[in-house]
Parts: sequence; C-alpha cells; structure tokens
Amino acid sequence: MTLPLLVDCDTGIDDAIALTYLACRDDVEVAGIVSTGGNVPAATVHRNNLVLSELLGLDAPVALGADRPLVEPPMFADDTHGPTGLGHAVLPEPTRTEDPRRGAQLWVDLARERPGELVGLVLGPHTNLALALEIEPELPRLLRRLHVMGGAINHRGNTGATSEWNIAVDPEAAQRVLAAFASAPRLPVLGALQATEQIAFTAAELDRLEHLAGSTSPPVARILADAVRFYFEFHEADGFGWMAHVHDPLVTAHAVTGEFAETRPLPVDVELAGTLTRGQTVGDELGRWGREPTVDLMTDVRPTEFVEHLLSTLEAGLGDRRQTTPDGERV
Repeated sequence: MTLPLLVDCDTGIDDAIALTYLACRDDVEVAGIVSTGGNVPAATVHRNNLVLSELLGLDAPVALGADRPLVEPPMFADDTHGPTGLGHAVLPEPTRTEDPRRGAQLWVDLARERPGELVGLVLGPHTNLALALEIEPELPRLLRRLHVMGGAINHRGNTGATSEWNIAVDPEAAQRVLAAFASAPRLPVLGALQATEQIAFTAAELDRLEHLAGSTSPPVARILADAVRFYFEFHEADGFGWMAHVHDPLVTAHAVTGEFAETRPLPVDVELAGTLTRGQTVGDELGRWGREPTVDLMTDVRPTEFVEHLLSTLEAGLGDRRQTTPDGERV
C-alpha cells in the first residue's frame, strides 16, 4: 500500500533532494505538488517543479501557488540556492502542462477527494496552506497528518537571529496553520532547525552524488550534484566549512517511514510582533501558557543512519532510471 503525499515546497536545493527521494520510493505516491515562493520567486519554483516532476516520472498535478506572503513583501534566498533555486544546475525547458488550479485549491481538492488518507508535507513557507484553510477550514480533519519543516525551538535562527527561513518568509501564514492544526486528530510533526541541522553532507556525500551523476545516470542526478555543489559553496562562504545542511529530506523521510527521529508534544506559537524576534517559533517548555501541545516536535535525530539511508535510496532509485538500449542492456 502506498502513502499519498501532497508536497508544498519552494524548490530549492534540499527540496529537490526531497522530491527525488520520494520518487525513488515504491511505497509513496506523490499525489500533488504545490509551488510556493520562498527560496526563489513562485514562478521559478514552479518551473523547477514542472521540470523535476517530469524527469522523475511523477505524474502528479503541479499547481502554482501565491506569489507573495499574506502580509509582508516577498523575500528570497538566491544567495543560498542560486538565482534559479538549484545552484549551478542547468534545467531543460519544461514540457509538461501545469495544473490549472491555484495551489490553495489543490490542497482542498485532494484532501476532499481522499479524506483521512492524504498526508501533507510543507517544505517551504505556509502561505498556500493558510489560504487553503480559508477555503476549507476542515483541512486539519481531512488530512491524515501534516508534516512541516520549519522553525527553531531553543536554537539560533538561520534567517533572523531567532527565526528560521520557512517561518520567517510568512509568519502570519505559519501562525494560522499551527493554530488550525492544533485541533487535528493527530498533531502535526514539526522538524525544526535543531533537528534538521544535524543532517550535514560532507565531501564524502558530495563525492557520492558526483559519482551518481555519471554519464549513464538520468539528468536529475546531474542536477542534484550541481545544485549541492553550490550549496557547499554557500555554506563555506557563510563560515560553516565545506559542507551543507540538508533540511527537507529528513522531515520527508520521517513522514514516510516514521524513522530516524523521535517526537515529543509541545505547545508552539509564532511571534508576529517582536521587533527583534518576528518569525520566531516559541516553544512553551514549562507550560506557562496553560495550552495543550500544538505540535509533535522532532527530537533525538540519528543523522549518520539517516544520511546513509538517503544516499542509498537515491543511488538505488536513480540507478533504476538509467538509460537502456533497445535490447534492454544497461548503458
């Protein structure tokens, strides 16, 4: 039995790795992809998603989402992901047709079509899911569960001093989503920076991607290798050395397998008014608010085990997509 997922992402280097991971698993059905502006503008994200979904053989609707956050002007991370969102990678022109629905409507339609089955996976800002809640307030009860990469709980930020990118781009949307899903039958799983920054690619992982991107591999392998090399260059320039934090795949794999991390319930809210802390995700560890938990927070990550799982899955899955001659011989 396959797990149906709707992926809402701002692709993005680590988003691209996450999409490829899903395509490499036989137990997953990517039921839809929503293109959300964040790492790069929504139109650029959408182009990336159209191309990647075609190269990966993902026959799922790809819908363009909102082109700006609910309140603030958009901001982008082209210094981190490159002007196209995929670093040094050069993508072909998309040839598949986009879904005519807006991203928020795709959330609603798929959840209504598959009540209690569809898993939501948010790897970018929450704008389109917040807009979807305006159309269908019952989404928290229609979805099987929601998994989110975002936030930083008792951890430094990577955007502001205390804020993480996906939340900081659209804090109002994130606050609305967390508030709405606090009433879901199962709390959303939140993979925040203190969990995801434990997943680091080093030169050894980059070498494995470069090896996979040999001439006999599908184009997406070359795309990932070139994208991740840019990611290494950014992290080195930012003072982290020759490595890269790879956030989205951990949350993605946990949504599929339930493995590689534990979770614990915690009341979490988003700061909207602080002059120094706007966009911070605040966890009430001591119960001062008197509120029930709103998320299951990812903890106790097993990074070495996960990185091997991720690379092995990519190598096996993309290896199966290598070209063959007309008589079936692998080349």
